Amino acid sequence: MNKLITVIAAASLAALSFGASAASSAALAKQAKVSMTQARAIALKTQPGKIVKEELEKESGGSGLRYSFDISNGKVTHEVGVDAKTGKVLENSIDNGND
Repeated sequence: MNKLITVIAAASLAALSFGASAASSAALAKQAKVSMTQARAIALKTQPGKIVKEELEKESGGSGLRYSFDISNGKVTHEVGVDAKTGKVLENSIDNGND
C-alpha cells in the first residue's frame, strides 16, 4: 500500500511539474518575435544536420530569450543558439553534453 501511495505521489508531482513547464514555455513563446519554425531554419542554415533537441529558454546574452538547438551532423553534435527576438545567431559550438 505504501508503494502505491509513493507511486501515485510521484506521478502527481511529475504531472504538476510538466504542467508548470508547459505554462512557462507558452509564456516565453508569447515574448518571442521569431517563431520556432523561423529559428529552426536559421539554425539549420548555420549548422546543417538533424535537430535532435530544441527548446526556448531564458539565458544571458542577446535579448535574454533564445532558442537552443542541438544539431547532429555525423558523430558531432553542435549547439546553436538563436535570439528569439532578433533572429541573430548567438552560439554555434560543439556540444560537450554538460547541459
